[in-house]
Amino acid sequence: MAAFGSPTARSTATAASTPGLSPRSGDARRLIAEHVFKTPLIDTHEHLIEEKERLQGATSPRVPCDDWALLFSHYLNSDLLTAGMPPADMERFLSSKVDPAAKWKLVAPYWPAVKNTGYAQAVRLAIQELYGVEDLSAATIEKVQAGYEKTRRPGFYKRILEEMARIESCQVNCLTGEPFKKSDMPALLMQDLSIVGMFAGPNLRQYASPTGIEVKGLSDWHRVIDWWFDRYANYAVAAKSQDAYSRDLDYARVPAERAEPVFKKVLQKEPVAAEERKAMEDHLFWYAVDRATQHGLPVKLHTGYYAGQNTMPLSRLRQNAGSAAELCRLSPDTKFVFMHICYPYYEELLAVTKQWTNAHVDMCWSWIINPLAAKDYFKKHIVTAPSNKLLPFGGDYIPIEPVLGHAILARRGITQALSELVAEGWLKVNDAIDLVEPILHGNAWQLFRLAQKTEILRRAEWLK
Repeated sequence: MAAFGSPTARSTATAASTPGLSPRSGDARRLIAEHVFKTPLIDTHEHLIEEKERLQGATSPRVPCDDWALLFSHYLNSDLLTAGMPPADMERFLSSKVDPAAKWKLVAPYWPAVKNTGYAQAVRLAIQELYGVEDLSAATIEKVQAGYEKTRRPGFYKRILEEMARIESCQVNCLTGEPFKKSDMPALLMQDLSIVGMFAGPNLRQYASPTGIEVKGLSDWHRVIDWWFDRYANYAVAAKSQDAYSRDLDYARVPAERAEPVFKKVLQKEPVAAEERKAMEDHLFWYAVDRATQHGLPVKLHTGYYAGQNTMPLSRLRQNAGSAAELCRLSPDTKFVFMHICYPYYEELLAVTKQWTNAHVDMCWSWIINPLAAKDYFKKHIVTAPSNKLLPFGGDYIPIEPVLGHAILARRGITQALSELVAEGWLKVNDAIDLVEPILHGNAWQLFRLAQKTEILRRAEWLK
C-alpha cells in the first residue's frame, strides 16, 4: 500500500544510485521522505483503551460520546477551551445525548482560532485519511459522522495502526485503573507497568487488593510492589510514572527506617507534613525504580508540559531537566526515558541526554504540542547527542483515530528535520537516510527488548 502523504516509492536500485545528490536538491528531500514514510514506527506512548471497549460505545468516562466529537475529546478540547469555548458548551459537545449533526454549531465559533494548532492538525489529518473529508464545516459534518460510523467496526485498531499509520506496535499506559492491562492484542498494544501509585499516595486499594497481602507496615508494602513486578515485569515493556504532574522529579534516596514511621501515619490516616510525605514517596519511588531495573525494565517519566488547561505551574517544570540529571547520577544502571522532550525546556533535556549514558528522550506528544519545536529538537539531537538515545514518536491518545494524524505530522517533521540538516550542510544525504530506520524503529526495538517481549506476549497466559 502507499503510505499516507508519502511520495511515490522508487526502486531500490534507484535509491542506491543517488549518493551524489546535491544537498540542496529536491530529489534529496523526496528520497528522505520515501524512507521516512515507508519505515515502520515503534509507537512508544499511548493511552489507548481496548478495541472492545471502544466498540461498546459511550459506556465509560474515557468514551464520553460515540460520534465524531470523540476525536476532539483528548487534547483538542483543551485548545478549544483556552480559545474561549464555554465549559458548558464543551460538555454538550462531548455528550452522548446531543445529536452529532447539531454539534458543529457548538464548536464552529472557535474552530478558526484552533484549526492550525498541532492538536487540531492531528485530528484534521485523521479525518482526511479516514473519512475522505478535507476540512470541517457545516456542509461536511454528516459525511464525517458517516465516516466515523463506517470506520468504528471490529478490526479498526489494526487497520488504523498497522495498515494506515505503519505502526508496528504501541506501548500503552493504561488509564482505566489497572496498574497493568491484560490486552486482547498484547503484541500490538504492549503495556507499561504503572508505578506511580506505588509511591504517590500510595494507592493502597488499587495495588494491594489484587495481591491478597494485608498491609500493616512498610515491609508489607514492599511485598506488594514486589508482587506486581514478579507477576508482570516479564510482560511489560517499561515502568511508567506521570508523578511530575504533582511535583518535581527530585526523588532522594531515603532509607526505609526514615520512611517507615511516615508510612504508618498514612495507614492510620494521621496528618502527615509535606516534608514527611516527600521522604516517604522518595523512598518508595526508588524502591519501585530499583525493582524495575532488576527486571530489566526502562523507567519512563513524564517531564514538561501538562495536559489540560489553566493548571500548569511552569516555574516547577523548569526544574525537571536538572532533576532528571540527578536521577541518572543516583541510579546509573537504570535506563531512564524522559518523555515529551520536557517542553518547553527541551534544550536542558538535550544536555542531559548528551551527558548521561542512561538518559533517553521520548518525543511522544511533542509533535502536536508544538510541531516546530519538535522538529527543532529532532535536528538538534542529531548533531548534539547520540542518535540511539532518541525515541521519535508516541501518539499519547485515548481515542485511536488521531494517532494516525499524529503519525503523519511526526513523519513530516522528521522528513523536514533531516532535509534541513542536509540542505544546511550538517549531514550528507546518505547519512540522513542511514538514520531513518534506527531512529524510527531500531532504537525502541533494542531499548525495550521488543524481540523478546513480542514472543512472550504472543503466548501471554491470559489469552489461553
